[in-house]
Amino acid sequence: MLSWARAWRLPYGGLELSRICFSRVPVAPSSSGRSGAEPRSVKGTRWEAVHEPSSSGADPTAPPPPLGPASSQAAPPNLFPSGLRSAPILAPSSRSVPLSYKLLDGEAARPALVFLHGLFGCKTNFNSIAKALAQQTGRRVLTVDARNHGDSPHSPDMSYEAMSQDLQDLLPQLGLVPCVLIGHSMGGKTAMLLALQRPDLVERLVAVDISPVNTTSISDFPAYMAAMKAIDIPEKVSRSFARKLADKQLSSLIQDMAVRQFLLTNLVEADGRFVWRVNLDALAQHVDEILAFPPRQESYPGPTLFLLGGNSDFVHPSHHPEIRRLFPGAQIQTVPDAGHWIHADRPQDFMAAIRGFLA
Repeated sequence: MLSWARAWRLPYGGLELSRICFSRVPVAPSSSGRSGAEPRSVKGTRWEAVHEPSSSGADPTAPPPPLGPASSQAAPPNLFPSGLRSAPILAPSSRSVPLSYKLLDGEAARPALVFLHGLFGCKTNFNSIAKALAQQTGRRVLTVDARNHGDSPHSPDMSYEAMSQDLQDLLPQLGLVPCVLIGHSMGGKTAMLLALQRPDLVERLVAVDISPVNTTSISDFPAYMAAMKAIDIPEKVSRSFARKLADKQLSSLIQDMAVRQFLLTNLVEADGRFVWRVNLDALAQHVDEILAFPPRQESYPGPTLFLLGGNSDFVHPSHHPEIRRLFPGAQIQTVPDAGHWIHADRPQDFMAAIRGFLA
């Protein structure tokens, strides 16, 4: 008989900066008396199938079979018949999927900071910022891969309700509730929905350059998906050649080099060929849902910060009434000279805003 059990890895040491961060963030001395001590890292992984002892005498230490789709769960249709495929990391058939995460140690008595990345992102987007804030604030800091992103399992369901449920399961398991929930773009919408559904799990909320309204008209994400799926890379080539070739092919549709480099962080090698680790089929199937926001009537009464990029068009003044309706305690702050990816464009200003909101 098979059951689902959590697998843990406990490596210790520093964090490496992902290329999406673009620049390293200098770490200031800790304000909590930790003297800038290196935070301990705890890395979580996907759940794996493990054998339970049985009366048949089967060896309980035998290696588990690989994960595969449940027999009752149909695979999502392939919306892009040609080009690169996504890496097939399949989730169990339940609505909630076990997310990959990294947890930096800190004071358990204070609410942890939980970072949720945006579309096409991953938990390493916040590596430097998470490490710096762990040292500066003395708090635990959790970074998480959303379903269909990073090292988390793939699933055909990409609704905000499903992403919220993933966190409703994970955060109590880690003893991190209530927490300070900080979400960028898609992660910000997930954070907002979670706060509205379960305000008891969220001590305070930060939505980074996103609002609880439809953002379809200002988003280029559907075009990014089409460009990524059209990439054609031959097998058995070097990583550097594959990246150069993919960048060249993307450049015909995506002129911004920083955006191309961000998307290329998802290009990984598997069995001698290059694939996208994000689940492009699921993302494309749900893109309208991702760019929208589930209609809600209840409000979140806790402290809320909407942190906007001064050069970004994602949050318009016309969105403010809906922000005030759902988040009556909201304050709105703008970071000058920052685009949609505020944490990458102005990391020091981003962290200063977070620290000020915590004070």
